[in-house]
Amino acid sequence: MKSSWKELASVYIGTVVGAGFATGQEIIQFFGVYGYKGIYGIIFATFLFSIMGAIVLYRVFKNKITSYSEYITPLFGRRISKIMELIIISYLFIGYCIMLAGSGAVFEEQFKLPFNMGIYVMAFLCFLTFIFSVEGISFVNKIVVPFLIIGIIVVGSAVILKEGFVFSNFIGVSITKTGNWVTSALLYVSYNSISALVILTSILPILDSEKQAIKGGIFGGLGLGAMAIFILLPILILYTDVFSIEIPMLKIAGFLGQWSRYMYSAILWLAMFTTAIGNGFGCINRLIGSYKKSQIGISAVFCIISIPLAKIGFSSLVSIIYPLFGYLGLFMLVYIIVDEFMYILGISRRNLYKKK
Repeated sequence: MKSSWKELASVYIGTVVGAGFATGQEIIQFFGVYGYKGIYGIIFATFLFSIMGAIVLYRVFKNKITSYSEYITPLFGRRISKIMELIIISYLFIGYCIMLAGSGAVFEEQFKLPFNMGIYVMAFLCFLTFIFSVEGISFVNKIVVPFLIIGIIVVGSAVILKEGFVFSNFIGVSITKTGNWVTSALLYVSYNSISALVILTSILPILDSEKQAIKGGIFGGLGLGAMAIFILLPILILYTDVFSIEIPMLKIAGFLGQWSRYMYSAILWLAMFTTAIGNGFGCINRLIGSYKKSQIGISAVFCIISIPLAKIGFSSLVSIIYPLFGYLGLFMLVYIIVDEFMYILGISRRNLYKKK
């Protein structure tokens, strides 16, 4: 099945827009603390997301790459790649469990339903998506991502129209950590680059041209940037009311009425779902390549064994696991971009990309 660049962009966006992004927590931590300069940070991050997406999808199509292991092995060498693969597959599995735990939290806290129900519902829907492989991932994101984009823009625009462009946090806040909006944007993109790389290197079956691949990567990055801006602006406007809230965008949506809060709860759950299927599929795709088992069998086992870990809880998993992978993502992001430009300029030290 071939897809348009819009569907490629949707898969890219759906993979990155997870719980931290949609809640607004990541946007506050990486950009909101810098006040109006956080807008510059998001513009820079958008550029990096677009460049990375275009580079990876272009290489995937040109070299007929079918998994992240095929991408990173010639780039980093076999020894380093084996270590990185182990880290990446651990990240994917734990990231998937975090999204399941997040689903349980949304069901319990926002919809007043049992925590376990949220986990089971998401695990079952993920399983249904996994059995259709890349086509299933593409289909879900094609439907869900436009809703996410529209929902976030509607909520953000409503706050802006109601409150005006009066930032309660204009110049930024006093923070103890070192850095600025440039380094923060770089870290934010690298933080999300592992899961993005994994899913982008798995979608060769729906690529049909270099132009389509490049446009999908660029517009995926632009879509992420647009969503981030419409989360950041209401956060800066209402910063003093939401900076200490665990899910600031739900608080912001609540300012517009109960209907808006329920709508944003659905957006948050769907964002978790698209990230869960991206992380889960990347992990399953690698396991199938290693063990040569059926898609349905591995998908079923994967979904079942993830449930007990998800029950540990959303906050506990996020606080322990996510910081461990930031530096790996930064290393990968910088290496991928620098190496591609060296290759284009003809000064690459190795012929990494031999067309198959």
